[in-house]
Amino acid sequence: MNPILILDYAGIAVFAATGALAASRKQLDIIGFLFFAAFTGVGGGTVRDLILDVPVFWVVNSDYLLICLVTAILVYFTAHLFESRYKLLLWLDAIGLGAYCVFGAWKALEATGSPVIAVVMGVITASFGGILRDQLAGEPCILLRPEIYITAALAGAATYTGLHLAGLPVMMAAVPAALVAFAIRGGAMKFGWSIPGYKSRPGRPAGDIT
Repeated sequence: MNPILILDYAGIAVFAATGALAASRKQLDIIGFLFFAAFTGVGGGTVRDLILDVPVFWVVNSDYLLICLVTAILVYFTAHLFESRYKLLLWLDAIGLGAYCVFGAWKALEATGSPVIAVVMGVITASFGGILRDQLAGEPCILLRPEIYITAALAGAATYTGLHLAGLPVMMAAVPAALVAFAIRGGAMKFGWSIPGYKSRPGRPAGDIT
């Protein structure tokens, strides 16, 4: 197996687990677990492949769906063992973000050769699955949490792209890049790191605009 594909499978499994954990918080049945896991696991990669105009990965290789299904079943029988499933969801999401921002950047470089597109696709691949999961579950969108999220994916994708352009082999670029993304996201959750928000006067209500 191409070593970079390990990151892809890891990202799929971890994001699928976060989807299944979201289903457990809503006390859904096993079908709900399967749906949430698959939708979350393949969501970001599907958007990436559609934008890049390449064959959608899980259509070409159904093993990805099997990974989601097996992960959903495992979570269905073990979720009750964890004291805080939402906290676990966030940490697994951070791991998936680290793996998937790198894989998205790698795939975009292979498809286009553009460093800019690589970074953008890394961010999209890492973030869209979580966004879709939160929308489905009716949870507060992970992007609206105060601590850093997209910036972590951006840093990981940019690190991989820079190291790749510097001539490092794929895995020597991928591993530190994934760790960068995870460290930033993990540090943000643990220590509350955030980027200052917009502090000017709030926008006018729509009804006041004439």
